[in-house]
Amino acid sequence: MSIFDPPPIHPPPPAPLGVLLISGTFERAHYALVVATAAAAVGRPVTLFATNGGCRAFLGPAADGTPGWAALEAHGLGSARGALARDAKLREQGVAGFAELLASAAELGVRLIVCDAGLKAEGLRPEQLDATLNGEVAGVVTFLAETEAGQIITL
Repeated sequence: MSIFDPPPIHPPPPAPLGVLLISGTFERAHYALVVATAAAAVGRPVTLFATNGGCRAFLGPAADGTPGWAALEAHGLGSARGALARDAKLREQGVAGFAELLASAAELGVRLIVCDAGLKAEGLRPEQLDATLNGEVAGVVTFLAETEAGQIITL
């Protein structure tokens, strides 16, 4: 390299992505995880913020070991284990299941925030969240600060 070579051009860091999950349906929660993990896999910093019904996607397991997200309403199947049936169908078709996406999100460094006001609005307590997810309870100000220079997708 000589002094006449142009200086290397460094691309700007990738813009952060905020995924705002406000719905308590399996389809939207599943796709929020799909978007979050895909963006993280290509190097974008991702914050997944769940509020209102979306908080239910990150509840801890039931007494019988059923994952908390199984209580989400699934399109055309209701909430009585409809999410489990929909998840099984997706996996049969070669689509990543909810548990796989949760694990991938953690592995890829997706920051999971569950809204404190959303929990209250749903009559839920932070202790009901799945502690294995390493998420945090915070407010919308935290979410906005994390995604200030990027974009937000709402599901």
